[in-house]
Amino acid sequence: MRRDGVISADGPKWIEPFVGLSPAQFTRLVAMVGRRGGDVQRGRPWRLPLEDRVLMVATYWRTNLTLRQVAPLFGISKSAADRILDHLAPLLAISPARRKREDTVYIVEGTLVPTRDRSVAASSKNYRYSTNLQVVIDANSRLVVAVGDPLPGSRNDCRAFTGSGVDRVCRGVPAIADGGYQGTGLLIPHRRQRGQDHLSPQQEAENAVHRRARARVEHALSRLKNWKVLRAGRLKGSGVHHAMLGVARLHNMALSH
Repeated sequence: MRRDGVISADGPKWIEPFVGLSPAQFTRLVAMVGRRGGDVQRGRPWRLPLEDRVLMVATYWRTNLTLRQVAPLFGISKSAADRILDHLAPLLAISPARRKREDTVYIVEGTLVPTRDRSVAASSKNYRYSTNLQVVIDANSRLVVAVGDPLPGSRNDCRAFTGSGVDRVCRGVPAIADGGYQGTGLLIPHRRQRGQDHLSPQQEAENAVHRRARARVEHALSRLKNWKVLRAGRLKGSGVHHAMLGVARLHNMALSH
């Protein structure tokens, strides 16, 4: 039922700006969340229907407003908004990678997300305190395959690759990364060896191909960072991780027309 004066999924005009999906895609998203337990009630009944609750979480991630600011936009209290976020954020996470095709190639990259949670944050080159999130995408489809557990932002990508758990996702699949992943078994650019003045023409050509392929993960991260919660986060460790996993789900759905 349409509620006047508040944001609601009854008005399709709110879906694309805040969720980044078409109404048909949003309907599929709500159905998926419902199958995962989105309509399960614990304690008090939900004030909002499921589609409005999903829209509220997406709005929170897209705008990075506080829940105290978002709640009145949906006609609910801050405590109700807290319950909705805690319940739905894990249900919006991307699914584990399915069986891989023979031509599957992954691209791995780390990105820094600011957070105030000192348990998963450290002073880093981009932000005062941030967490390092390792992201894996499919080089062909450009879909996000996995997001690693959050680690302090001072952790270098080489260590974060194994410490975050994404190394397990990449087993048995060719995966490329930048030079910061030396010693991980990933495919990295050629480097000059000691006493070598320059790379061979073949190595230069292979590095050029490598750079063009790696640009895909940079573009993916740029699209993910369009969600302001990943650029000025006030979330704690689990909240940062749930936000990245949920935003990755919305990113993947937007690419899968």
